[in-house]
Amino acid sequence: MKTRVLMVCLGNICRSPLAEGILKTKVDPEKVFVDSAGTGDWHVDSEPDKRSIAIASKNGLDISQQRGRQFSKKDFQDFDHIFVMDNSNFKDVIAIAETDEERQKVHLILDEIFPSENVDVPDPYHGGDQGFENVYMMLDVATDELKRKLESGEL
Repeated sequence: MKTRVLMVCLGNICRSPLAEGILKTKVDPEKVFVDSAGTGDWHVDSEPDKRSIAIASKNGLDISQQRGRQFSKKDFQDFDHIFVMDNSNFKDVIAIAETDEERQKVHLILDEIFPSENVDVPDPYHGGDQGFENVYMMLDVATDELKRKLESGEL
């Protein structure tokens, strides 16, 4: 049975598509399924932001086929682990959770490298290319730790 991991940001066009794409390249697809979603509905069925596509491509990843979707209550049933990009996303996702079991699935992704510090992945949407570079680097390090934990059975 596959472990199912969901990456969540606000619009599902910048940070979570990158997190999905990066983690997918690091894990065995026979053992781990990775997807992404946004807490908002503005970009449902949209491709990732062209700057996310560009930074992914620069690093050898193709995320251009991903399409935005909105996080839903059903995701708590469909996924084992839900990693959110920032504290605002965390609050939005937790607000939908109905049980402790659902709440325990939700974590800030940067807690993987900054445990209990509640560090946000900054939203690069309104900034320039450097913001996307920085987000990529953060997510690359965080997904290395996720991969390690998935492989060791810690997750």
